[in-house]
Amino acid sequence: MDLNSASTIVLQVLTQATSQDTAVLKPAEEQLKQWETQPGFYSVLLNIFTNHSLDVNVRWLAVLYFKNGIDRYWRRVAPHALSEEEKTTLRAGLIANFNEPVNQIATQISVLIAKVARVDCPRQWPELIPTLLESVKVQDDLRQHRALLTFYHVTKTLASKRLAADRKLFYDLASAIYSFACSLWNHHTDTFLQQACTGNEAAATNSLERTLLSLKVLRKLTVHGFVEPHRSVEVMGFLHAVFERLKQFLECSRSIGAENVCRDRLEKTIILFTKVLLDFLDQHPFSFTSLIQRSLEFAVSYVFTEAGEGVVFERFIVQCMNLIKMIVKNYAYKPSKYIEDSSPETLEAHKIKTAFFTYPTLMEICRRLVTHYFLLTEEELTMWEEDPEGFTVEETGGDSWKYSLRPCTEVLFIDIFHEYNQTLTPVLLEMVHSLQGTTNMEDTSAILIKDAVYNAVGLAAYELFDSVDFDQWFKNQLLAELQVSHNRYKPIRRRVIWLIGQWISVKFKSDLRPMLYEAIRNLLQDQDLVVSIILCLCAMCIFLNGFLPVDDFEFRTDQFLPYLESMFTLLFQLLQEVTECDTKMHVLHVLSCVNERVNVQIRPYVGCLVQYLPLLWKQSEEHNMLRCAILTTLIHLVQGLGADSKNLYPFLLPVIQLSTDVSQPPHVYLLEDGLELWLVTLENSPCLTPELLRIFQNMSALLELSSENLKNCFKIINAYIFLSSTEFLQMYASDLCRSFCELLKDITTEGQVQALKVVENVLKVNPVLGPQMFQPLLPSVFRGIIDGERYPMLMSTYLGVMGRVLLQNTSFFSLLLNQMACELGQELDQILGNMIEMWVDRMDNITQPERRKLSALALLSLLPSLNSVIQDKFCGIIHITLEGLYDVMTEDPETGTYKDCMLMSHFEEPKVTEDEEPPTEQDKRKKMLALKDPVHTVSLQQFVYEKLKAQQELLGEQGFHALMETVDTEVVAQLQEFLQGF
Repeated sequence: MDLNSASTIVLQVLTQATSQDTAVLKPAEEQLKQWETQPGFYSVLLNIFTNHSLDVNVRWLAVLYFKNGIDRYWRRVAPHALSEEEKTTLRAGLIANFNEPVNQIATQISVLIAKVARVDCPRQWPELIPTLLESVKVQDDLRQHRALLTFYHVTKTLASKRLAADRKLFYDLASAIYSFACSLWNHHTDTFLQQACTGNEAAATNSLERTLLSLKVLRKLTVHGFVEPHRSVEVMGFLHAVFERLKQFLECSRSIGAENVCRDRLEKTIILFTKVLLDFLDQHPFSFTSLIQRSLEFAVSYVFTEAGEGVVFERFIVQCMNLIKMIVKNYAYKPSKYIEDSSPETLEAHKIKTAFFTYPTLMEICRRLVTHYFLLTEEELTMWEEDPEGFTVEETGGDSWKYSLRPCTEVLFIDIFHEYNQTLTPVLLEMVHSLQGTTNMEDTSAILIKDAVYNAVGLAAYELFDSVDFDQWFKNQLLAELQVSHNRYKPIRRRVIWLIGQWISVKFKSDLRPMLYEAIRNLLQDQDLVVSIILCLCAMCIFLNGFLPVDDFEFRTDQFLPYLESMFTLLFQLLQEVTECDTKMHVLHVLSCVNERVNVQIRPYVGCLVQYLPLLWKQSEEHNMLRCAILTTLIHLVQGLGADSKNLYPFLLPVIQLSTDVSQPPHVYLLEDGLELWLVTLENSPCLTPELLRIFQNMSALLELSSENLKNCFKIINAYIFLSSTEFLQMYASDLCRSFCELLKDITTEGQVQALKVVENVLKVNPVLGPQMFQPLLPSVFRGIIDGERYPMLMSTYLGVMGRVLLQNTSFFSLLLNQMACELGQELDQILGNMIEMWVDRMDNITQPERRKLSALALLSLLPSLNSVIQDKFCGIIHITLEGLYDVMTEDPETGTYKDCMLMSHFEEPKVTEDEEPPTEQDKRKKMLALKDPVHTVSLQQFVYEKLKAQQELLGEQGFHALMETVDTEVVAQLQEFLQGF
C-alpha cells in the first residue's frame, strides 16, 4: 500500500466509518476489514492518528484499528503477520513524539505501545525504555505527562508477563530503573506538596497527576520487579517513605476542601499508597516483616484513635482495615503446631504481631469496632424510614454493600476475634452484661449501642459457643425484647431476630422452637418491613438448619404445624406488600423452605399463592433472578401438591416451556431450575396430557448442548417413559434415537451410562417395540460386550440392555445376532460364543442385584438348546446362574427352604410416617411396572429348574449327564441345594 496515494483513501473510508448512517458505515467497515492484512495499512493509520489537525473521531478510530491489528498481526507466527521492515518503522513512529493533545487518544496510544512492548521489548525494541526515561525528564508539561503515561502502561504490561525468561528480563529492568523511578516520584511528590501549600490549584493538579502516574510505575516495579525485595535498600527505603508520604497527603487533604478540583485525585493517590502496601504484603509476606510494626501502628492510629478524626475518609478506612486483617490472618505469620517446624521468618513475624496486639490494644480495637463502626448511622436510620426495602437489601448484601465500610468492619472483627478470642471474649461478654434488661426508649444512643453489641455477639457466635448459654439468654432476655412493640425499639427487634438466626446453627435447643415460632408469628404482623424481612432470613436459617446432621438442630414438623396456617398467610401477605425483587426472592425462598419442610401438609394453604404466582411471573419479565426464585417455589409446590398439581398446568406448563427453550434468551438463567420443575411435574403427574407431551419438543436442542444439565434431561426422558411409554415413544422415539446416536459419540463414560439406562428402561417398559425403536443403538452395545468394554459401569449397562433383549424379545435378538455376523464377517455361532464368554467373564462388573438376576435369566433363556456353542458355554451359564441364586435367594429359618426375595405379587400402598415424604405418582408407576418385569415376577429358582429339566428332556439322560459333568462338582452340589423340593 503506497503511503501517499493510500492516505487520502483510508482517511476518507475512516471518515465514513464514523458515520451514524448504517448505509455509509457498513461498506466502510467492510473495506477497512479487507485492508487489515494489506502491507503498509498500519503505517497509514499511524500517520492519520498522529496528525492532530484531523477530526478527533477519525483519529480515535484509526488508533483502535491500529491496536486491534497489533493483537492479530504483530507476532511473527500470526497469519498475515506484519513484515519486520514495517514493524521497525511503526515502532520508531510510535515513540517519535509524546505530544498527543487529546487525553482519550493519548491513553489508547500508550496502551498500544505497551502491547508492542509486550512482544518486542527489550530484544527487538531496546530503545523504548531509554527513550521513555529521557522523555519524562523534559520540561514541556504535555510531553512529560504523555511519556509518563506510556511509561506506566509499558511497566504494567511487562510486569504481567509470567514466563520465567520474561520474569528475569523484568527483574533486570526493575533493578536498572528503580533508582530513577524513585527520584522521579519524589520530585513530583515534593512539587505537588509545595504547590498545594501555596494554593496554586492548577499547578498542583498537574503535579498530582504526575505523582499518581510515577507512583503507579513504582507500585509495579516494587511488587513484581524483585525476587527478594527486602535485600534492596532502595525498595525498603521507598516502602518506609510511603508511610511518611501518606501522613503528608492526609494532612494535605485536611486543608483541601471537598469542592477543590484535585480532591478526588488526592484521595485516589492516598488509596494507591495503601495498595502498594497491600500488594507488597500479598506477594512478599516475609519481605514485609520489617514493615509489620509500622503498618499496624499507622493503620490502628488512624482508624482506632483520635489521630484519624477529620482526616480519614471511608475508602481509606477500608484499606487500613484490610491491611490489619491481612497481617492478622496471614498464614506466613502463623507458627506451626510444633514450634521447631516453623521458619525463623515466621517466628519473627509472629513475635512482632504478638508484641503489638497487647490486651489494651485489642480491647480498644474491639470496643471501637463495636461502639463506633457497628453503630447504625443517621443516614442508615433515615433510609430505614424512607426506603425500608432498600435498607434491607443494603444490609443483607447488595452490590454497593460489598464495597462499603460496614462489611469490612464486620470481617475485621470476625478475624481478630477468631485470632484472639481468649483475650476478647471477656471484653465482649462484659459489654453484653452491661446491657441486661430492656433499654430506655428515650435513649437512642443506648439502643444503637445494644444493636451494635448484639451484632458482635452474632458475628462471633462460633467463637462464643462455650462462653454463652444462648438458650437461657433467649428465654430470659431476648424473647422479652422481641415482644417490645415501641417504634423506637425496632432496631433491637430486628437485631434480636437476626441474632437468633446466627445462633440457630450453633446452639439452640429444639424444645425452644415453639417459643421462637410464636415470636416470629407475632413479629410478622409488625408493620415495619425491615423487621419482617429480617424475620424471613432468620426463618430460612431455622428451616434450612433442619438439614444439619446434628440432633439439636432437627426440624420437627409437629412443632411447626400449629403455626403453619398463620405463618404461611403472613408470609404471603408480605410477598404481596414488598416491591423490590431481592426482597420478593427472600420471601419466596422462605415459602419454599416451609413448603419443603411440611410437604403435603401445605395443601390446604397454598391456594392464594397459586393464584398470585402467575401475576408475579408476568411482572418479573425483566428480572430473571426473581423468576428463578418463582421456579424454585413452584418445584416445592408441585412436590407438596402431588397429583393435584395437574390443576396448575395452565400456568405451569408455559413456564416450563419458556424456561427450557434454548432459543429464548431467558434460558441462560432459568434452564437449571426449569428442568428441575419439568422433572417434578412429570414425577407427580397422574397422566400424560397433550400439552405435557408437546413440551418435549424442547429436548432435542437440550441434548445437543451436552451440558451439565444432561443428567436431568435423561431423568426427564425416563419420567416420560414411565408416564406413558406408548404415546411418548410413538411420537419421539426416532428423534430420541437419532439424538442418542450423536450424543454417545461425544459424552463421558458416565453420560453414556445414563443414556443407555434410558434405553434399558424403554426395553423394560416396552419389550416388543422397544428394540425396534432403538435398533440403531444396539449394534454398538453388542460390540461393546464382545470387545470387553473396560469401564465396569458401562459394561454393566451394556449387559443390562442386552439382557433385556435376549430375555424378553428372542426373535429380535436373533436378528441382531445375524446383523452382527454380517457386519463383523464372522460365523453366527462364533459371535454368540464370544458374547456368552465375555458375559460370564465380566459378570463381576454387575453390582446391582436386579441386573445380576437379569443376566442369569437371560443366559438361561438360551436353554434348552442343541447348539454346540451354547453347550460348550454351559458351564459358564451355570456359574452365572449360581451367582444369581446366591444374590436373590433367602432361606426361611423355619422351613429351611429357599425363596426368591425379588418376587413381587401385588402392589401395596406404602405406609408413610408424618416425617417421611409420600411416594410420588412416578414411584407408584415404577411399582406397577415391576409387577410385569420378569426380574420381579419370575422365580429364578423355578426358572433354573424348568430350563435344566427341558435341557435334560432334549438331550436324554445320558447326554444331560455328560453335559453336567462339564460343571465343577462343588458348583453342582451347591446348585442342587438351591433346587431341593423340585
